[in-house]
Amino acid sequence: MKIEFKDQIGIITGAASGLGQAIALNLSGKGVKLALFDRDKSGLEKTQSQLTSDSEIYPLDITIEADVESAINKVNEQFGRVDILVNCAGIAGKTNILSHEVEADNMRFVFDVNFMGSFYTSKYAIPFMLKNHYGRVLHIASISGKEGNAGMLAYSASKAAVIGMTKVQGKEYAENGITVNALAPAVIRTAMVEALPEQQVKYMTDKIPMKRCGSLEEAANTAAFIVSPEASFSTAFTFDLSGGRATY
Repeated sequence: MKIEFKDQIGIITGAASGLGQAIALNLSGKGVKLALFDRDKSGLEKTQSQLTSDSEIYPLDITIEADVESAINKVNEQFGRVDILVNCAGIAGKTNILSHEVEADNMRFVFDVNFMGSFYTSKYAIPFMLKNHYGRVLHIASISGKEGNAGMLAYSASKAAVIGMTKVQGKEYAENGITVNALAPAVIRTAMVEALPEQQVKYMTDKIPMKRCGSLEEAANTAAFIVSPEASFSTAFTFDLSGGRATY
């Protein structure tokens, strides 16, 4: 099936590297004009230099609500609409730690980035989608949000919250031409995964029946379908990208 995007505008968070960058490259190659969000300005510039469609970079911290609201308003002013939102920005926080040893500050920080950041962007992007009776929202969750990874309480719980938000938003806007879905990857080879302790990565990879990590290209291809016009009857759903690890 050929996926087509015509005159669409997309916002991608975490676009300076990893999965966000891979999705930006994929969608740009399909003609989507992009607004790229990330704290890393130099990383955004590197991503932008590789794109083939019109784009604009917005260096910002997605945990600051006022900055997110301002940036999304600017995207609408510049491009005239918002059709797609892909929330890729995320952090693992401190890992390989038992739950009773988790620091509250680390828990709050991980939730601020992984959950609140996705909440803020969808809060301010969805009203523009409602005006056009069309939109695609994709929150990047994780298999750990469904099944939990030992030693990763903050990350697992924050991604479970993202999945819960997806189910709520998907139901709320189902009659407005807007789909809201999540993607739950297992281990994808990104800089965030490379930074984890080897023991943590082995624990996660050993649970994958395919016995390998997923690639950025595999994840980006799946994401592109989910946010395409063709994916019009799936909402409030969590798509698995787990190499067989998912059990439900």
